[in-house]
Amino acid sequence: MQKTASNPGALAGIHVVDHTTALAGPYCTQLLGDLGADVIKVERPDGGDMSRGWGPPFVGEESAYFLGTNRNKRGLTLDLSTAAGREILHRLIRQSDVLVHNVPRQVTRKKLGLDQATILGLNPKLVWAGISGFGYSGPLAERPGYDIIAQAMSGTMYITGEDTSPPTRFPTPIADLTAGIYTALAIVTALYSRAQTGVGQAIDMALLDAQATWLSNLASNYLAAGERPAKLGNAHPSIVPYQPFPTRDDWIIVAVGSERLWQALVGALDLPRLAEQKEFATNKDRLRNRDVLVRLLSETFMQRGSSEWLVLLNDANIPCGPILRPESSLSQEQMLARGMVVELQHPALGALKMLGNPINLSATPVSYRRPAPLLGEHNDEIIRELGYSKEQVDKLRHDRII
Repeated sequence: MQKTASNPGALAGIHVVDHTTALAGPYCTQLLGDLGADVIKVERPDGGDMSRGWGPPFVGEESAYFLGTNRNKRGLTLDLSTAAGREILHRLIRQSDVLVHNVPRQVTRKKLGLDQATILGLNPKLVWAGISGFGYSGPLAERPGYDIIAQAMSGTMYITGEDTSPPTRFPTPIADLTAGIYTALAIVTALYSRAQTGVGQAIDMALLDAQATWLSNLASNYLAAGERPAKLGNAHPSIVPYQPFPTRDDWIIVAVGSERLWQALVGALDLPRLAEQKEFATNKDRLRNRDVLVRLLSETFMQRGSSEWLVLLNDANIPCGPILRPESSLSQEQMLARGMVVELQHPALGALKMLGNPINLSATPVSYRRPAPLLGEHNDEIIRELGYSKEQVDKLRHDRII
């Protein structure tokens, strides 16, 4: 299990203000923090990020949800409904590089002092990134949106599941996660552009847009060839066999993506007659006769257990694997060897395990320096860095600005 690292990171020296809640924004800024940025998470004093209450499960008083998406950040509470709170934010903005927020309505952004004109007026070099359900243009601009709405309206929910099942939500919030990843990529791109021009810019990221990218090859099949996506369950729309198969004791996944692999599969299964049948000769033929072929293969796979089949398939260099439950996946040797389970020391909870970052950089690897902050944990530290005296900080706390 990979533990904390202390390298400076590729984004060392980049200062990020994170005024986001829930998942898309916090996931974006956690990625930036893993890459070395100094991320300050700004929350309301009266409860903070809504995901702090998203449980059970809770670890002590902290929700596991919040703990998993807010590491490598310092915590600051600010009441932005007050002039004093906005002044602290704007002082912070003047010496920062990035602001990420998820306030969808312009009227609210202006009220909180987060709108693009105000922020870039204070710091023209800053990258201003807004994440919302539908973006800031189009007929649905400023309409509230959540991950499940984006999954529904993108078309992906309609084609998820078996042919007889209703529209099915993916079990994790992939619209939020994808929007977070795209926003992080956009921010790094904007920072690279700033290095050339000296000027920042605005980013407008929508959950619906991000989720639509999951249509990928299915969108191309429709837009370029007019083929409407169908609900295929675990089957692939363009490749056969490329799906799970039941064995005598469990399930395995098999991916035969070329004619060479098809010949290897027929050999591994000891089914030479299939190689001679013209209805299975090419992938196009196998697609046309999918139902017959899958039935024949399923009958064969049921004759042995998963472990035995995986040995035979791996020996034939056929892409395959067991279908693991999440708890088995997180404890498998490959995941641990790749550092995908990490451990941080939390000030209230002690040793805390969480999912790692999949980015592997040879010279500036990701690092795990801080657990998710307690609400307002770094108030004094951050505000003193902005030039406020101890007495001023005490008064801000007394007045419930922080």
